[in-house]
Amino acid sequence: MYNILTLNKIAAIGTDRFDTAKYNITDDCAAPEAIMVRSAKMHDMAFADNLLAIARAGAGVNNIPVEDCAAKGIVVFNTPGANANAVKELAICGLLLASRKVPEAINWAQTLKGNGDEVGKMVEKGKSNFGGCEIMGKTLGLIGLGAIGGKLANIAISMGMNVIGYDPFLSVGAALSLKPQVKVTANINEIYANSDYISLHLPYNADTKNTINKDTLALCKDGVRILNFARGELVNGADIVEAVNSGKVARYVVDFPSDDVLGVDNIVAIPHLGASTEESEDNCAVMAADELMDYIELGTIRNSVNFPNAELAKTGDALVCVLHKNVPALISQITAAVSDKGANIENMVNKSKKEWAYTMLDVNGEADADAIRAIDGVVGVRVL
Repeated sequence: MYNILTLNKIAAIGTDRFDTAKYNITDDCAAPEAIMVRSAKMHDMAFADNLLAIARAGAGVNNIPVEDCAAKGIVVFNTPGANANAVKELAICGLLLASRKVPEAINWAQTLKGNGDEVGKMVEKGKSNFGGCEIMGKTLGLIGLGAIGGKLANIAISMGMNVIGYDPFLSVGAALSLKPQVKVTANINEIYANSDYISLHLPYNADTKNTINKDTLALCKDGVRILNFARGELVNGADIVEAVNSGKVARYVVDFPSDDVLGVDNIVAIPHLGASTEESEDNCAVMAADELMDYIELGTIRNSVNFPNAELAKTGDALVCVLHKNVPALISQITAAVSDKGANIENMVNKSKKEWAYTMLDVNGEADADAIRAIDGVVGVRVL
């Protein structure tokens, strides 16, 4: 029986996928074999030695100590694309909120309560304070053309916008999914120089922190409108407030409120609603559950953020799954440990991802897991 610990409420459509004869789903377990999480902070958590995997029901994994997990042989999964449509739809709303002062106008309209027949006249007199612009014919610059950015690019084309996209890691599949009218540039400065709207759709890490800052803002058109439905830290808070107050940025729409941007005119702060739809939560829960079951039962890794994707069918007596550092000569040590026991390797898969690797061996005979585990650089061994 495998214990699956849920740190947040996970949609039942996902947890119900687990076979109750094999899995126990619980929100109270000291030593689970796997964890399902959404936004709970895990950096200060102590992980038991038997923890095999963590599945994040969502795309971002900043709440998980990913590298520490890798060093302990814990595979961390996310669910890329599962919430892409939900975020795309809110980003479309963000384009309109960046163009029209809808929130301010709605709030003002509420103050007219109690004026009876005069409300209509007051509306006509006051509405000029909330004028905006249209998006048709404007240029949208997208930094990131993955699951969300690509969808938004295509919708923006359909809405009559010109679209420029920048993504140094653009996959072939993502490129093929773009409408032909989307211009892809290899120079991010072309985004800054030519865009009326800039929308961020890139992961947050040390390299992307403060992508939008006083220097990049200086490259932008006066009156540029910026959308951030990716991560709050991609935009320098103090610099964006200064740019909005000066008029350099006409409007900033962000799905990640922070103290410095709250209460500032022309900053629309949304309380992280990007993936907050029933459909998105269901999609993420289902994908996370399937990832855990595939790994626990079959050794298959899909959508891991710290180990490479890999799978191998078991045709022999055992499937040996080894998580290890990506260093020279280690694979030969693993295969030697298997053959020294008299087992025969029928098939093998080895994949690497930066400094970590995953080797799967389809073996006839008995595999000596302890001998493999003793190899320097090996952080996890399972025999299925």
